[in-house]
Amino acid sequence: MARRHPPLDDTRQDRWVLSYADFITLLLAFFIVMYAISSVNEEKYRSISEALSGVFEGTGKPAGSAAQAAGTDLAIGRSPRPDAPAIEIDPADEKITEQMRSLQAQLKRRFSPQIEAGSMTIDGNDLWLSIELRASNLFGSADALPEIEADALLGQVAELLRGLENPIHVEGFTDDRPIETDLYPSNWELSAARAAAVVRILALNGVSPQRMAAVGYGEYQPAYSNRTQEGRSMNRRVLIVVSRDKRVRRVVSSFGSQQISNDTVSELLEPEEAPPLPAIEQLETDNGGVLFRRARQQPGEQP
Repeated sequence: MARRHPPLDDTRQDRWVLSYADFITLLLAFFIVMYAISSVNEEKYRSISEALSGVFEGTGKPAGSAAQAAGTDLAIGRSPRPDAPAIEIDPADEKITEQMRSLQAQLKRRFSPQIEAGSMTIDGNDLWLSIELRASNLFGSADALPEIEADALLGQVAELLRGLENPIHVEGFTDDRPIETDLYPSNWELSAARAAAVVRILALNGVSPQRMAAVGYGEYQPAYSNRTQEGRSMNRRVLIVVSRDKRVRRVVSSFGSQQISNDTVSELLEPEEAPPLPAIEQLETDNGGVLFRRARQQPGEQP
């Protein structure tokens, strides 16, 4: 009997080549589409590159109207804008100085009982004066909600401040004991909230809000030792600082009124001397060459 042979498989073994070719074709089409979408406009790229280089290197001005509008408010690079006006401190005005001294005298007369009791300290100079208040007389423990007595006391302070145009900022301080509550996770929040509460009460009593600002220093600018209970109590304080002008307020609030002296503020506000011009300047000629010549004197400069 003849042996039956198994049927032959006539299926083509190279059919995978068709699928592979289709896959490669689709992949090529995908990359072509991606390249077409991501084609770079060289002119726009060059403009953006030059604008960013000018901003970060301080060698030029940003391109475009939007960038130019932004550049009018920001210092470009590490160099001031050439068209920016020179910052100079106003000369001491005898009228303003006398006004500050008169305000300090009025505060001392009005609050002489609090000063004698040690719950208030008034200090000042020709640039600013400060009213230091114990936080325990204004707020509850670990709280920034003013007590009833605080409203009356700050209302009297506002009576003497609301008729003036001097800038005012309120500084809040705490002791070094950590605090962690739902409202105040740290002493930063507590000191800032207390300063803001004093600002709010002064505004409610007629002091212009546009003149005021609130600053919180937390525990990091102690004026007294935190080693004793009395020192920690005195470090929990609020200062109302009345400055001669806005520039003085910026400097004093940046460093803290109890961390910087009158002489230091005056020195910081003095205008910087212009750097001397180089003796030789470099010029580029029309044909691409370079020439060196003696630097020309600017109009109005002394020889």
